[in-house]
Amino acid sequence: MNILQTIKEALESLNANKMRAGLTILGIVIGVASVIAMLAVGAGAQDTILGSISGIGTNLLFVFEGNMQEEVRNIKPLTMADAAAIDDVFQAPHIEQVAPAVNGSAQVSYGGETTNTNIFGVTPEYQPVRNYQLVEGEFISDENVNGRASVALIGTEVADKLFGRRDYIIGEAIRIDGQPFRIIGVLGEKGGGQFGSQDNVVLVPMTTAKVRLLNRERDQVDIIFAQAISSDAVLQANEEIAQILRTRHHTDLGADDFSIFSQQDFLSLASTITNVLTIFLGGIAAISLLVGGIGIMNIMLVSVTERTKEIGLRKAVGARKIDIMVQFLAESSLLSLMGGIAGIILGWIISAIVGRIAAASGTPFYPTISLNAVLLATIFSTLVGLFFGLYPANRAANLEPVEALRYE
Repeated sequence: MNILQTIKEALESLNANKMRAGLTILGIVIGVASVIAMLAVGAGAQDTILGSISGIGTNLLFVFEGNMQEEVRNIKPLTMADAAAIDDVFQAPHIEQVAPAVNGSAQVSYGGETTNTNIFGVTPEYQPVRNYQLVEGEFISDENVNGRASVALIGTEVADKLFGRRDYIIGEAIRIDGQPFRIIGVLGEKGGGQFGSQDNVVLVPMTTAKVRLLNRERDQVDIIFAQAISSDAVLQANEEIAQILRTRHHTDLGADDFSIFSQQDFLSLASTITNVLTIFLGGIAAISLLVGGIGIMNIMLVSVTERTKEIGLRKAVGARKIDIMVQFLAESSLLSLMGGIAGIILGWIISAIVGRIAAASGTPFYPTISLNAVLLATIFSTLVGLFFGLYPANRAANLEPVEALRYE
């Protein structure tokens, strides 16, 4: 049978029942659009999260107190002396800069506006290590740290919530847990990060944070940020830090009381989570495609019943079993293919709307439609049409001509 002739006859058959064919196609459209939109949202989320993590460089190491992989007793806290040892060029030649910090949460208020935010007690080295830029003002200095100054830098998110603007804020007085602090700078926008939003933060001198806000011992720190001399030196820097802390903390072999993570560790973890999320969302959306496939099977079975006499007549004049089967498979495939094309367009529109809503709400997020997602949805929808059209086509092909002609 000629392929073009088969397609023409399939189109004529579908055209004879426009409403029924349209409703059947709608099920496929919704299924394909759901798959496209979900995969686009998943890919966009992955790009946004990984981009935020990568934004501070690939040569940063994070040192935490405690072993996060196994239980260890007699854990010694990280200290300023540990940070100083790691910053020693003779002990750690692959480390460029070190920035110890303490962190916690607090309530910040100004002029009747209040917000909960992350508080970091830092030293001047924190700015270059974490690659912070300033919208205005200056960073915390050694004088601020030594004098336990009541000064603070705020992130853009905090500035928006408290002041409704990001400039001309220098010199304003805010209250952190009820205590007055003078703003000396506004941090540049950085987006999300490993510890939540990097813009919903307030930085204060480390000594001030320990004594007045976070109640830490004089020498204790919560985290040590270490910047390797290059991305290629991260592994060597990691080993140098580990060896220094093992010596200083007198830990047994295999019983480290600290944990070291690199940017690559966070990237791998985030990538794994977002991949699982994308697969999960795509799987849920694919269920609607199966529902659409069942709709195709239903409509094709109805079509076989309605066209029983036509099938009998065609077989009586010489149509082979394969000709009848191909005819009905062509109809079911066309239904799914047209639904797939329309679904791709609808999925793109939904993704664009989601992106606009996210941008309007102040959360830059860009759903990404990849060629693989389009191909996957198109091929899957066509296979659904073939699979669910196979039984009705086979049933039609197996009708006996005499019985079919006698059918009323």
